[in-house]
Amino acid sequence: MQQQIDRFLASLASKKGKKAKKTPLPRIITISVSSSPMCMIAGDGTPTTWSDISTNDIIDYVLDLKQREYAAASIARKIAAIKSFFHYLMDTQIVSDDPSKPITTPAVLKAPPQIMDQATVELLLAAPAQGSHPKALRDSALLELLYATGMRTSEIAALNINDVSLQAHIVWCERYDKDTRAIHLSERAANALATYLADGRPHLTSIRAKNEALFVNHRGQRLTRQGLWLIVKSYAEQIGMTADVTPHVLRSSSATHRLASGTADMVSEVQNALGHASRATTLIYAGLTAQRAAENDQQGGNS
Repeated sequence: MQQQIDRFLASLASKKGKKAKKTPLPRIITISVSSSPMCMIAGDGTPTTWSDISTNDIIDYVLDLKQREYAAASIARKIAAIKSFFHYLMDTQIVSDDPSKPITTPAVLKAPPQIMDQATVELLLAAPAQGSHPKALRDSALLELLYATGMRTSEIAALNINDVSLQAHIVWCERYDKDTRAIHLSERAANALATYLADGRPHLTSIRAKNEALFVNHRGQRLTRQGLWLIVKSYAEQIGMTADVTPHVLRSSSATHRLASGTADMVSEVQNALGHASRATTLIYAGLTAQRAAENDQQGGNS
């Protein structure tokens, strides 16, 4: 049985071109815990082949997860892994029937994206302007770029100087699948970047150092995702925000505010900026825009 698990993981790795993530399959437990982590304990004893696993065994496993108060998202991931594994066993003719087929995946309710109102965003963007030292110039450019484009933290951290054209007001962003998209820069973001590149970055990195990173830390090294997150968090605290503000909150706020403009081509523009593969994902933010408008109308009617 271990051999099939190893081959399944190897097939995932070859398809994804990288090391496959650990699957919960080797630790499926329905009745009791075995001394061997690769052993699945079914109600009628220890199976010797994958064909011995029944639908009831998987149901018992899922019920056990619920009794141990696993989150719905965790249970859904484990069920998905089980289904994927048995699909593999069917394709390779290890089993003739798929016991996971009748199992349904629990619905996972996603919390709506957290967004800030325009006034709060303006306070956050203005916070670094209280200083004129190189790090303040970097932070101002960083926050402006985050909000103007809605790029992911990993994408911004990976940017090089040559990825930005201040003259054309464009930043080129490489996706995880190696595709590159061009994102328009606002005048404000372009000006902040120009000031940082002229008066900030040269003081943070050595001229002799061949570092092409757009954003660098105080040691002249590429700014990490964690460093970027800490910068956003520190300025949020500086303006007195008690909520947990992350770069993703700025990303969500950017999308929501831009979609509120209501222009016909804005959805496609925001979809490109955020790097969404599906238009439906971008329309989630359009729904937030409509919801906030309705809430404002209701408040106005009650005043």
